[in-house]
Amino acid sequence: MSRSGIAPGLLLAMPQLLDPNFARSVVLMIEHGEDHSFGLVVNRTTEFRASDVLESMGIHWGADAGEVVWSGGPVMPNSGWLLHDDLARAENEGTYPLTGELALSTSPEELRAVVEAPTGSLRFLMGYAGWGAGQLEGELAQGAWLVADATRRLVFETEPERMWQAALESIGVDPSSLFTASGVH
Repeated sequence: MSRSGIAPGLLLAMPQLLDPNFARSVVLMIEHGEDHSFGLVVNRTTEFRASDVLESMGIHWGADAGEVVWSGGPVMPNSGWLLHDDLARAENEGTYPLTGELALSTSPEELRAVVEAPTGSLRFLMGYAGWGAGQLEGELAQGAWLVADATRRLVFETEPERMWQAALESIGVDPSSLFTASGVH
């Protein structure tokens, strides 16, 4: 996974970002490089229960049975990602440390191992957000996104409908001071 000023970190959509896939979204950036950028929207839930989706794949969900699947973004909505705080697993192939508090498991074997015997917070996401070469830099230059630190507390302990506001406040921005301007579409 890449390390840059943007990844790992959070992208916070500004009001002028009119794409409905990203309105008021908080995106955990996983990779940011010259050729592409990759992230997971972390403040959008779905109506599907994680246990139902994973059981259909033969994987037992060992966490809270009421936990839902999160929508990681509009790209490849059938792809699955597991965000968690079990950093001890980061030594295993298929799990990557993102920050000192967050890790991402991408392989089916690691996903199975973590969800069948969870030791902390976890979130199963489907789909992702992706940008081609130079696309994200262009959006940043147009003021479509602000960047914030990714913290376990913000990602796992903040209600999804409040996460955008809380992330903005974490960098000293009052969300009520933001206004929609023409520009980014």
